[in-house]
Amino acid sequence: MSAAPDTSNAIARRSRIALWLGLALLLVAPFIGLYPVFMMKALCYAIFACAFNLLLGYTGLLSFGHAAFLGSAAYATGWLVRSAHWSPELGLLAGVGVAAGLGLVVGLIAIRRQGIYFAMITLALAQMMFFFALQAKFTGGEDGIQAVPRGRLFGLIDLAHPLAIYYTVLVIFVVAFLFIYRIIHSPFGQVLKAIRENEPRTISLGYDADRYKLVAFLLSATLAGLAGATKAIVFQLASLTDVHWSMSGEVVLMTLLGGMGTIFGPVVGAFVIIALESYLAGFGEWVTIITGVIFVICVLAFRRGIVGELAAWWAKRRG
Repeated sequence: MSAAPDTSNAIARRSRIALWLGLALLLVAPFIGLYPVFMMKALCYAIFACAFNLLLGYTGLLSFGHAAFLGSAAYATGWLVRSAHWSPELGLLAGVGVAAGLGLVVGLIAIRRQGIYFAMITLALAQMMFFFALQAKFTGGEDGIQAVPRGRLFGLIDLAHPLAIYYTVLVIFVVAFLFIYRIIHSPFGQVLKAIRENEPRTISLGYDADRYKLVAFLLSATLAGLAGATKAIVFQLASLTDVHWSMSGEVVLMTLLGGMGTIFGPVVGAFVIIALESYLAGFGEWVTIITGVIFVICVLAFRRGIVGELAAWWAKRRG
């Protein structure tokens, strides 16, 4: 009778150990030869992938339009900080607010459908966002919004300093990660998992599945917006790449490669994909082919993803 609690406690203990080890590595990363720009890019995409995993891995909803939330927040933050001369913290909050508002609208429309119909609706609405970013005057068209000033955070921290901007991004990532961790392990998160496993049964137990899915979609869009707003400040740029459909596909790849439905999987997947794109840049367009081959191998041989397979191997070894 005590086997299940013991197993749960062991899993929780290993998760905490992994969390502290990962945090320690991120804290010392700039001093052990890891390029801060690479790390900041990977952390931004890790937030994006974790937000997407909350929707796909824990609620069972596949969105092909999550780039709309990343990009809309990036454009909003970039324009407000550069043209309206807002401070970086207000620009970040505004970008997150724009993504949340867009997420609410898209969620209300898409959540009424399931499966491939849900995915296609999110893709169609995201394409509308792409063409808006392309045609609107304030977005800069194909050039995007460039030279976004980093400014001073709360008027005190000069974000032009490499270490200052890195640790700011790290704090944002840790807060977002812990927030998602808390959601997953809350009663709300348990209902989301029940919806993913068997939605009709969850409804029969008295839960309003559509309302829970809408809240999950809104939270996911908001966190994706946080990633986009942070990315705009870090790289001083908001471009069409942020709202392109390929960005939505890339976050799916990160989630599946790292391990869908695991707390650490999207983070690992984001770091792997960004590392491949960075260190294989010399291969030019072959990077896409190499990434595709790796994805196919992982889907065929490691269906649980990197973290999922490692967890299964460890459980089998312990068993």
